[in-house]
Amino acid sequence: MSNSVLDVINNRTSLRVYDNREISQEILDKILHAAMRAPTAGNQMLYSILVVRDEQTRKLLSQSCDHQAFIATAPVILIFLADHQRWFDYYQLNGVAEYCDREGLRFEAPQESDLLLAIEDAMAAAQNAVIAAESLGIGSCYIGDIVENYEFHKELFDLPDWAFPIGMLCLGYYRENHLKKPRERFDKQYIVFEEKYKHLSPEEYQQMFAQREQTFHEDNPYHADNFAQAFYARKTGASFSKEMARSVRVAMKAWDGRLLNPKAPNKR
Repeated sequence: MSNSVLDVINNRTSLRVYDNREISQEILDKILHAAMRAPTAGNQMLYSILVVRDEQTRKLLSQSCDHQAFIATAPVILIFLADHQRWFDYYQLNGVAEYCDREGLRFEAPQESDLLLAIEDAMAAAQNAVIAAESLGIGSCYIGDIVENYEFHKELFDLPDWAFPIGMLCLGYYRENHLKKPRERFDKQYIVFEEKYKHLSPEEYQQMFAQREQTFHEDNPYHADNFAQAFYARKTGASFSKEMARSVRVAMKAWDGRLLNPKAPNKR
């Protein structure tokens, strides 16, 4: 069983080399509209989308996002912000702090749970944008490294405390005769469980990673003895991951659920 939507999903791959064609505003608007039709908690739309076309900004992002040169060549970049700032600005404008004071409620700043909910909204919107773009012949590549270098990105995009850059998409047309090679995913039996979580056995882990372990080379630059060790060194334990962790810790300091002063704007 297949249809055009499933075909788009199944054939989509990350694109890092783009054709020398601009994405028109009309086409971009279709992608953004699709993003904004994504599911959202309580119809709050707890995200904002930054559209980046400026060449200098794209060059800066290619450096700040783990030195990936191809980022600068993408005609359009979309940055998805997990955003509670807009709702809390609205609350401030409409006397919610005073209302809470009058009714004995706690008027609290956004906290960790609010950030997680906004992330869900933002990434649902981002994936809608990916599928819409793909259906229009426009490839994409997720850049998770936008969560690194929080202070730099906060200043670059004039971000308030409660708008956190959680995802970034590079968009561009496929080059003529581009050959798509969808990468193999783990088998469903290791990812999808019925009713309760399943702890995999050593044998199942061996089967799950068998294909990827074939890519391991003993003369690797990490002095690793196996695929797991090499992958940890390249990804999980790498310097960019440590920077990502540091950056998120800095950003999280604002999402603390502190009581807000009903008599003055909340400025940090």
